[in-house]
Amino acid sequence: MLVRDAMSTVVLTIGPTHTLRQAARLMSARRIGAAVVHDPDTCGLGIITERDILDAVGSGLDPDRETASAHTTTDVVFAAPAWTLEEAAEAMTHGGFRHLIVLDGNGPVGIVSVRDIIRCWAPVRRAVAAAG
Repeated sequence: MLVRDAMSTVVLTIGPTHTLRQAARLMSARRIGAAVVHDPDTCGLGIITERDILDAVGSGLDPDRETASAHTTTDVVFAAPAWTLEEAAEAMTHGGFRHLIVLDGNGPVGIVSVRDIIRCWAPVRRAVAAAG
C-alpha cells in the first residue's frame, strides 16, 4: 500500500503569524493533529503539531501571544505519494515524529500520520491472521 492510499488530503495551511490558539482552533475544528506552516519569507514549508502546541502551553507560554513560527519544525522530512507505507513508517521511526507532509511537484497534497498507517495496516493484519 502507498502513502497516497493512506494520507489525509485535508491539509491545513497556516501562516507563521497565526497564534498557537488560532492554530489549535483550526486543527481542532478539522480534527487533525498537524498543520503546514507556509512562510514565503523564509524557508517555505514547515509543520506544527498538536504536541508542539501542547509543549508550549504546558511550559507556561501564552497561546494568544506565541506565534506558529516560534514552534514550527522547519527541518522537515517530506514523503512522496508513491512511497510505500513501510518507507513512511521507517522515516517516522528514524526521525521520531508522527506526521509527514506529502509533496508532489506542485506542493503539499496531503499529510500521512502514524494513525493513517495503522488504519490501513490493521485490516490487512486481521485478514492474514484469519487466513493463517
